[in-house]
Amino acid sequence: MTRRAVVVVGAGPAGLAAADAALAAGAQVTLVDDAERPGGQYHRMLPDAYGATRPEAVQHGYRSFAERSARVLGHPRCSWWAGAEVWALERPEPGEARPPAVHVLRGEPGAPRARHVLTPDALVLATGAHDRVLPFPGWDLPGVCTAGAAQALAKGERLAVGERVVVAGTGPFLLPVAAALLDAGSEVAAVLEAGRGAALARGWLRRPWELAAQGGKGAELAALGATLTRHRVPYRTGRGVVEARGDGRVEEVVDAALRPDWSVVPGTERTTPVDAVCVGHGFTPRLELPVAAGCDLTAPPGARPGEAYVAVDGDQATSSPGVYACGELTGVAGAPAARTEGALAGWLAAGGDPAARPLTALRRRRDQGRAFAARLARAHPVGADWPGWLRPDTVVCRCEATDYASLCAAADADDRVARLNTRAGLGPCQARVCGPTVAELRARSGPDTPPRPGGPVPAGAHHRPVAVPVRLGELAAPPVPPAPPA
Repeated sequence: MTRRAVVVVGAGPAGLAAADAALAAGAQVTLVDDAERPGGQYHRMLPDAYGATRPEAVQHGYRSFAERSARVLGHPRCSWWAGAEVWALERPEPGEARPPAVHVLRGEPGAPRARHVLTPDALVLATGAHDRVLPFPGWDLPGVCTAGAAQALAKGERLAVGERVVVAGTGPFLLPVAAALLDAGSEVAAVLEAGRGAALARGWLRRPWELAAQGGKGAELAALGATLTRHRVPYRTGRGVVEARGDGRVEEVVDAALRPDWSVVPGTERTTPVDAVCVGHGFTPRLELPVAAGCDLTAPPGARPGEAYVAVDGDQATSSPGVYACGELTGVAGAPAARTEGALAGWLAAGGDPAARPLTALRRRRDQGRAFAARLARAHPVGADWPGWLRPDTVVCRCEATDYASLCAAADADDRVARLNTRAGLGPCQARVCGPTVAELRARSGPDTPPRPGGPVPAGAHHRPVAVPVRLGELAAPPVPPAPPA
């Protein structure tokens, strides 16, 4: 019997569920992730050597994750490639209806890595997302970090980014970040949600009966709220950090009341002494691999310039033959929704029966997850007038030190000329951090056309043929055939 070979890229909630379902459908699975342990950011925990509290006692849903992880990684038909990076996807020749070849680098940290090429029958992409941070004066000072980075250090190493911290931005993700910082020993001076209370209530409470399907999130939110209350952390809505100040590193932040469009209300500025500030204004999906695979992108309703997700059909299939996408790549809706999408994608990628009875419930939960993603976007939109925070010398692209004035001076140039003149997005991060911001600023003052909701979106700054840094010696070495399946 010839089994379908399925490669799953990403071992977070979506990717692990995809691998589990693909194995259940009878496939030979290769699970690839650049981390040493599965779980992604959501299930990141302290290493065993720390002797920490049992994770199932402190993290919502950890027990079921641990069971799934053991089942997948211990399965005889699963090859677990930890610490491996997919650096390129090679599309087939025109007319060939098969997924791209997957180029992987694998090896011990600090040592030369072996180059492998996988040719699967189906490819599931579950690469997740990273923080979006809007620039403001002083955001390039040491001590200013993304909310996700602060959480990763606190959860994965029990390292606090500062002794006194302000957490700011928008979205429910600010709450677990603050809780993780408290657990790591930080004093959280405040959590600042840019959305105003009335707008948050309208976004969350529209068609409230639909929230019944997300009961687990209510319990998680209540637990996080109790943690902040116990530590007397103020949670303020309608306020945002608009400036960071300090000599050599952040020493204080200025926050202000924001109107619904996120313009600053004059006279409401307040200064808070801190040694760190964690900011997050939503998430940007990691789209370089879907773009390399030839997947179409789409703009959700209310999308801002530069915002895009992978377009998928009812089976999580993309426009590229044999390629499926799940999790934050298709919309940010939380770990439960990501797991549901992953299970559906993995089963169908492995050739499972599309009419199998369990898929009816999976599709229903998937649709509920998409509705929750839309609710989240409505409740926590990015205000249109946030660029009013910027000054001419405010750095927008941190890699190349490109300031706001330089971007404005290149407003009338086409995209390629503007990038070459300003260098914005051409640094080491390859526009992962500044790309959406630059796209939005150019759309406000230049010739770019905003995306049409539901319509196709050009790849733009997400086009990175080489997805991760690669040494020349690794490129020069011949690929190593992967070990045959057991």
